[in-house]
Amino acid sequence: MPYDPHLADRMRAALHARAGIVEKKMFGGYCWMLRGHMLCGVEVGRYMFRVGAAQEADALSRPGARPMDITGKPMKGFVWVDASAVTAGAALEGWIDLAARYVGGLAPK
Repeated sequence: MPYDPHLADRMRAALHARAGIVEKKMFGGYCWMLRGHMLCGVEVGRYMFRVGAAQEADALSRPGARPMDITGKPMKGFVWVDASAVTAGAALEGWIDLAARYVGGLAPK
């Protein structure tokens, strides 16, 4: 998965003060893990967030969001968000908070 260095830097800056976050190179790009679980990532022109099935409808109702589909079948609980819809730092923080609510509730790996 190719990634956008600018978006990766924005994500790093947004996550730097959060406890328990680990950056991991995956699929040719970068993902960030919380307690061993994938939380978010970046690709060219878009972000990925793991929001869980219960929050997926809410996430998909937000500007720039769409189901995450890599293989032709949507991945439940994961969304892509166009970078153009996340221009302010507060918007990125909001997406991270949404993902952290789900992932933070999972048992640590």
